[in-house]
Amino acid sequence: MKLYVCWGTFKAAPRPGGHPCGNAYHALKDAGWDPEFERVYGWGILGDTLNPTRGKIRELTGQSSVPVLVTDDGDVIQDSKRIVEWARDNPAAGADAAA
Repeated sequence: MKLYVCWGTFKAAPRPGGHPCGNAYHALKDAGWDPEFERVYGWGILGDTLNPTRGKIRELTGQSSVPVLVTDDGDVIQDSKRIVEWARDNPAAGADAAA
C-alpha cells in the first residue's frame, strides 16, 4: 500500500478539520496499516509546470491533488475523506476495528 501526500502527515494543523494528508495517513495508521508514503511536495492548484513531482498522481488520477492511496490490490482512492472511510471500513488483519 502506498499513500501519496504533499508534505505533512502531522495530526495537528491550523486549518479547520486538520490537514487532508495527515488525516488520511493517521486514519490508515489507526486502522492498523503501515503505509509506505511518498511526498510529492508542491501545491496541486499551481499546475503541472510548478509541480513536477506530481506526475505519478496525474498518471493515477488525471489530476494533481493529494492524498492518493494505492491499495495492495491496486485500487486507487483519492481524497482524504474517501481514504478515511476506506481505512475505517478495511482495518488491517488483526487490527482492533473499535480502537
